[in-house]
Formats: sequence, C-alpha cells, structure tokens
Amino acid sequence: MSIRKLQALAVVACLFAAPTSWAALTSYSQDFEGLNQADPGALGADGWLVGANVFDSTGNTFLYNYFSFPAPNGGAGFSGIDIGQGGTNQGAQQMVVYNDYNNADHNVGNRIQANVFQEQVIGAGDLGFTSIFSFDAKQGNIGGDTTALAFLKVLDLVGGSFAVLGEVTVDTTALGANWVEDITLSLAIDGGWEGQLLQFGFQNTASNFDDSGVFYDNINVAAVPVPAAVWLFGSGLGLLGWMRRRAQQS
Repeated sequence: MSIRKLQALAVVACLFAAPTSWAALTSYSQDFEGLNQADPGALGADGWLVGANVFDSTGNTFLYNYFSFPAPNGGAGFSGIDIGQGGTNQGAQQMVVYNDYNNADHNVGNRIQANVFQEQVIGAGDLGFTSIFSFDAKQGNIGGDTTALAFLKVLDLVGGSFAVLGEVTVDTTALGANWVEDITLSLAIDGGWEGQLLQFGFQNTASNFDDSGVFYDNINVAAVPVPAAVWLFGSGLGLLGWMRRRAQQS
C-alpha cells in the first residue's frame, strides 16, 4: 500500500475508532523487511497460520483438512520469506506462498488447497465497520493446473461450524512478472457477526507437485467505519478488487 493510502487509513481509523473495550479488530501492516529471513519461525511469530483442505482429483469431493499451525518460514510446505524479488516499492524481502509439498496426496493427484492467513475475532465495536485488506503481488513459478487467490472472509466461530458467512476474493494466478500494487479487498462487517472469525490471507490449489509460488508484499489490514470507507473509495485511495499495475522489473 502506498504511504499516502496507509496514512489515510490510519487517520480515519483513529478518528472514528470504537472504544477499545468494544472493538477487537486491530490494524496490521507488514513489508517483511524487519523479519529475520533465516529464522524458520519468523512468519509464525508474526501471526501467520497455515492449513489445508484436500479434495479428490476432480476438486469436487472434499476428503479431509488440517488446521491451524504456525506458518513456516521456508521448507517444503506453505510459505517462506524470499529475497531479491522486490521492485522499487517492495524492498529486499517478500513473502512467498506455495502449496504443501509435504502432503503425499500429490502423488495420487488429489488437489491440496493450501492456506496462509491471519485471523482475528470480531468484537461488538467492529460491527458496521468495513474491513479493508490490501497488498502487492507478483507471479512466481506457478504452473500446471495450479490456481491462486487472496481472500478476506468471516467464518462461523460462534456456532463452531466454521462455515463461510461472508467472503471476497481476488484471483492471483496469472499476475505476470511485474508487481501489481495496491490490490484491495473490502468486506462490510455485518451486525450479526460479533464473536465470529475474520480471516485474511492467501490460498493456492495444486496437485501432482505442480509449481505454485506467488510473491506478496506491503500487506495492510484495517477496519474503518462505512462513511470512511466510502470516502476512501470515492477519493481513489481504495477500491474493491482494484489493481494498479506499474511496469516494474522483478
């Protein structure tokens, strides 16, 4: 997210924020420059989690899942901090998200839906706000039948079903070699969602050990009142699913 946009979000959130005893959602900002690229626990310590849903080879029949675990930094599964992939505005370090290649079901063609995400519980003071999730992204070595996306969603924590109550996504499968900046998702927080689980993050689905890497950077999440969100969108500082491409070298 641009400095101008981030400052605008911060100011608006402060001006209109509900009392802390009522609100539960907190803002998050990460450019990965301050994380230790050599520490295998760096992403997990920053709040990132991982998990997977596994489907048969058609992708239509759910088989099983495993959630949630601290995100690894490197290795054969899910996520890592990479270096040297940034453009002018991405700096030296970026997060790379890929599939869980530790899962042997790749061998039989099952489709593994890998998720790398953070989550927060919605409080009473957050109701009526709009959650805004923005980031930069660039295609990595994704290939074969792999698909990738970013998501912002609310799950049923109160009822224990973890059913999706609301969700917005954007496809990141074929971004190209140049960074796409300020990809933005927004989700209005419904009045009945107190105590439910807000998640934001990235997902890819792959089989047969197909490549699946996508790079992400400059991640920002904030909950702002609806009038403020309307102002941001109207001023050009935010827009659902908006992508602003810049011709930058990887």
